Amino acid sequence: MQIERETCVGCGQCIPYCPVGAILLHPKDKENGKKAWAEVNLDECVECGNCLRMAGCPTNAFVQQELVYPRTVRSILSDPLTVAVESGISGRGTEEMKTNEVTGRFQPGWVGIAVELGRPILGARLYDVEKVAMACASLGVTFEKVNPTTSMMADPTRGTFKPELLNEKVLSAIIEFAIELERLPQLFDALEKVSGQIETVFSLDMATRVRPDGVVPTATFLKERSLWVAPNGKTNTGLGRPRIEETIQ
Repeated sequence: MQIERETCVGCGQCIPYCPVGAILLHPKDKENGKKAWAEVNLDECVECGNCLRMAGCPTNAFVQQELVYPRTVRSILSDPLTVAVESGISGRGTEEMKTNEVTGRFQPGWVGIAVELGRPILGARLYDVEKVAMACASLGVTFEKVNPTTSMMADPTRGTFKPELLNEKVLSAIIEFAIELERLPQLFDALEKVSGQIETVFSLDMATRVRPDGVVPTATFLKERSLWVAPNGKTNTGLGRPRIEETIQ
């Protein structure tokens, strides 16, 4: 995103709307006859489009420049209106992660995993996403193919990313895969180790089928590690009817 200097009046109204603090305000310079104006730090900008759509610029000074590869990945993983070719939907992950009762993607005994790096304020550089992906890949997991983050990898079996993408900054990126329930401790160990090697934050999302007795299979593993669980977890019964072969008679 760019700001036309001639059009900008330097009101600063847009600054709070940038989720990664990429908008800078240059003060008025009376001595040199220069007016105040705002500028986008393109290295820090994640191309989310929030300033263009939400800041309400009084002079419409924001201009979306043409995005060319590799910068296009910033928009794919940051702008909620950008549709990823891989998944066919907007967003950083896949719809199935939230609608498993429709798709049956995660079977009993397995856990759907999403490691989400970044989010507002910090964002994430893809070199940090690579570090986490490599830690997960060391366990022999298979990354979800329709997730746009997977398509940015040079070698999904190792979790390495294409070199030209490593310094690109995004609002957040999601790494998705499934792992056997009993291997969760190995995953926790790998994530704990890599957490001290990155410059951003991440959250761990787990999707699993509740047992017939009402027990959540992952609960025991979380309790053993004394891991904090966010109270805003999601329970999805499906946005449509379940797959016929899984319908409970």
